Parts: sequence; C-alpha cells; structure tokens
Amino acid sequence: TQSTWGTLNFPLMAAEAQPKDEVHPMKELRIEKLCLNICVGESGDRLMRAAKLLEQLAGQEPFMSKARFTVRTFSIRRNEKIACSVTVRGPKAYELLEKGLKVKEYELKKENFSDTGNFGFGIDEHIDLGIKYDPAIGIFGCNFYVVMSRPGYRCKKRKRAVAKVGKSHRIQKEDTIKWYLQQFEGIVA
Repeated sequence: TQSTWGTLNFPLMAAEAQPKDEVHPMKELRIEKLCLNICVGESGDRLMRAAKLLEQLAGQEPFMSKARFTVRTFSIRRNEKIACSVTVRGPKAYELLEKGLKVKEYELKKENFSDTGNFGFGIDEHIDLGIKYDPAIGIFGCNFYVVMSRPGYRCKKRKRAVAKVGKSHRIQKEDTIKWYLQQFEGIVA
C-alpha cells in the first residue's frame, strides 16, 4: 500500500506564491492623514489671519489650539488660543504633501522620520506652496506632519473588539523611508 502523503497537493505557501518584488497588499503603506499646523504664539489678529490662510490652503475650517500653561517671558496665558491646525485626509492630503515636499526639494533628513513610521517637516514661507502673497494675511511658516498606516490598523481604533497591531505589522522608520524614496523619488540625508 502506498502512502497518501505523496499524492496530496499542498497549496503553495504565501511567500512562495508571490514574486519577491511585489508587496503583500496588507503590508502596503498609505497616508492616513496630514496635519498642517501654524503656531503664532499669540491670540488675536495674527491667529485669525493664519486660520484664514489654512482654510484657503486646505479647503476646510481649522481648529484652534490653546496654551497648556502660562509662560510669562512669551506673554502667553494658560488656555489662550495660540495656534491653528487642520487635518486633511485622502487625495487632498497627498496633493498638499506633494506641494510641501516640492518646497523642500524632496530632501528630508533622517531625523524627520519617527520610530513609529510617521514623518514631518516645516517650511518657512507659505507663499512657496503656490499661494499668492496677500498683504492682508502676511507670511507664515507651516508645519507638515504625515501619519502613516497599513490596512488592518483599524483594529486598534474601532469601538468593539479592540486589538493590538502585531509587532511584525507595525510600521518602522525604515519602512517609511523606503516608501518615501519609492513614492517621491526623494533624498534622505
């Protein structure tokens, strides 16, 4: 009698079935959100002009951030509105990131990337983004912060059956740098 083990057809392992250069669909990186921030350091007219600029840039209303504590040397009081931010998702986030990276000439430092796989950078003048200079608004610097994710990251944010993202599925600094170099053909110094 012959053993049945020799006649069974085992399916190929997942690693063998896919070509080496193709990325598994669950491992693909994507931009979850882009956070734009302008910190003025004071409330009043300058903050309103910065908020107007962010609304013009992102197409949505920004929210105001308050000071956490009083700093006498900067004349900042606790709970005083000192900054405005806006969170952009989807294709608009990718478009704004492209504009911001064009200002930086697609060159970022390795320190711009965090250990959790996110990255950020700042620009000195918003008019470099292609917005026409308006004397009523003035010139502001702007911070860009990009939060990356993978399919399956929803399991840690959902309301029911919350679970941890496994260690092998978490995004590392190297993963994001590799994605950035491939996606934007940029330079990481």
